[in-house]
Amino acid sequence: MKKDFFLRHSSCARSETFINLREVSTRLRLPPGEYLIIPSTFEPSKEADFILRVFSEKQSETEEMDDDVVANFHEEEEISESDIDDSFRSMFAQLSGDDMEISVQELRTILNRVVSKHGDLQTDGFSMESSRAMVSLMDKDGSARLGLLEFQVLWNKIRKWLGIFREFDLDKSGSMNSYEMRLALESGGFKLNNKLNQMLVARYADNDMIDFDNFTCCLVKLEVMFKVFQQLDRDGTGKVEMNIIEWLYMTMCG
Repeated sequence: MKKDFFLRHSSCARSETFINLREVSTRLRLPPGEYLIIPSTFEPSKEADFILRVFSEKQSETEEMDDDVVANFHEEEEISESDIDDSFRSMFAQLSGDDMEISVQELRTILNRVVSKHGDLQTDGFSMESSRAMVSLMDKDGSARLGLLEFQVLWNKIRKWLGIFREFDLDKSGSMNSYEMRLALESGGFKLNNKLNQMLVARYADNDMIDFDNFTCCLVKLEVMFKVFQQLDRDGTGKVEMNIIEWLYMTMCG
């Protein structure tokens, strides 16, 4: 449930105290109806256990509120080399060197130089792993390098992701918490369930916060994995079968 829901709906019951205790319990008597039960911790982004016991005269059912896992890739504008302006060509020529291609190491250097100029972003800098994932996403000819057109498409993606990051960094701290991260991923085209969101925060957060380079790495990995799955799911059933070679290629090289 998003924040807007709670702004429009008041609670019909809640625990009597909301302080930092080891254990908080309460007993409530409510009329028949449908209820949304939301456990919470005193401090945000903390894990805790809770127990819910329901006594009813008739059989009652419960289910977890969750989202379906969906990736909606926004249609990217088709571009050709003739669409690339002279200033970008000149910048690419300076960055790529004599071979006119950008390697993983060169991409990492470029990205870290760019983000260092944005003082509002919290970042430890792009790693070789995240740079390699970006090259893998955009590399169409298997050269492990980016040509002019591939780099232009990646550059457009990074600019879009930077806009999303700034939009959903709601407190303008330069990094995102788990709630902001979920909204940002959805804006980027990825609607995920609770378990996947928790796993991604655990994987990409540092001290419960996600900085821009980890956010970008997460988006790249999601896009790669969804696109690979869609290629394997030729019938659109939501299920795939693969042999050991396909599995290793996807997990080790994806």
